[in-house]
Amino acid sequence: MSGHGLPFTDYRLPFTDYRSPENRAPRNGNLGGEMHLDEIRKRINTIDFEILKLLNSRMEYAIRTKTLKPRVADAIRESEVIGYIERHSRGLIEPEFCRKLFADIITESKRLQVEDCKLIGFQGEHGSFSEVAARLFDPELIYISCGEYGETFEAVESGVLDLGVVPVEHTLGGAVTEVNEALINTDLVIVGEIRLPVSYCLLVLPDTDPDEVRVVYSHRQALAQCQGYIQRENLDSRPYYDSAAAARMLVKERPEGSGVIASRFAAEFFNLEVLEEGIEDHHDNISRFLILSREATSEPGNKCSIIFVGEHRAGALFRVLKEFADAEINLTRIESLPSRNLPGNYVFFLDFQGSVQDPKVMEVLERVEDMTRVYKFLGCYPAGEPVVGSR
Repeated sequence: MSGHGLPFTDYRLPFTDYRSPENRAPRNGNLGGEMHLDEIRKRINTIDFEILKLLNSRMEYAIRTKTLKPRVADAIRESEVIGYIERHSRGLIEPEFCRKLFADIITESKRLQVEDCKLIGFQGEHGSFSEVAARLFDPELIYISCGEYGETFEAVESGVLDLGVVPVEHTLGGAVTEVNEALINTDLVIVGEIRLPVSYCLLVLPDTDPDEVRVVYSHRQALAQCQGYIQRENLDSRPYYDSAAAARMLVKERPEGSGVIASRFAAEFFNLEVLEEGIEDHHDNISRFLILSREATSEPGNKCSIIFVGEHRAGALFRVLKEFADAEINLTRIESLPSRNLPGNYVFFLDFQGSVQDPKVMEVLERVEDMTRVYKFLGCYPAGEPVVGSR
């Protein structure tokens, strides 16, 4: 991400081919006679890689504080940080070295806070499909990892983040219930969508012998979607809470004979080798992501989303849908969830092709609002097309 000091995809360390005989060094008796020079360097590379990732995480949190304090500079807080670091400098690290290092880190944090950059939040670890969708929406944004979908909504609503990206439905898995429920209660509006083909890869550490891979880690859904490949290769699947997090675990813990199933982007982000790609059972799976904002944009849209609860009587849903049919407005999605606020009723999610700049569309929406108990307009935005070559 050029221009913002957070070039995530550039943090791919040039691992050496540690299996090359010419890189071998004599055994070092001081290290128990087991570690070679190449093995030590490999561990240093792994540590350096993790340091870079942790620095990025720290910068993310630093940027998020800019809307929560009156000014960027805070001498008292800076003194607290430096004092804490100096007190906890241990072993080979001199306090003065740490003081200078963290003074530079604080300077870089303040530089990023001063910049007029936009933040977009996504649920999950870096390297996830949600981050891929965010990068496809706007490559100039700063991408902020959030723990849960609710955190993404809350951060955008509070102004900590400018935008949020959330998956709303999958071709194979159907609607994402947690996200759809959040859409019912939020005041955020939809300003864009990304339709992302989902393709999985088997990722391993750069120095892994492919014949030794016997265990794969990933999210349960990813494992289920690659079940055929897992069985053909006689692999032992191990569920992990997040596919991108599994990739990070592989880099950090380096379990022997193991790989992960994740996106190609995760391979780039975590400096992993793609052993095989396109290993999913169905190659036509598409995830649809929504871009959320506090305010609608001035960019003209050609797709709209609404939420409504119809009257609790026979034919109520039919009458709503008939309004769109009579106006020859094409519906692209209709979904329902039980209403938590109105027990015994259902909340309907409706997407359709059309623009609020079209008087015919506005007339239909006005009539729908009049004939429903609950009505919410979620936004008018540019329709997304499946991204080619994004796997």
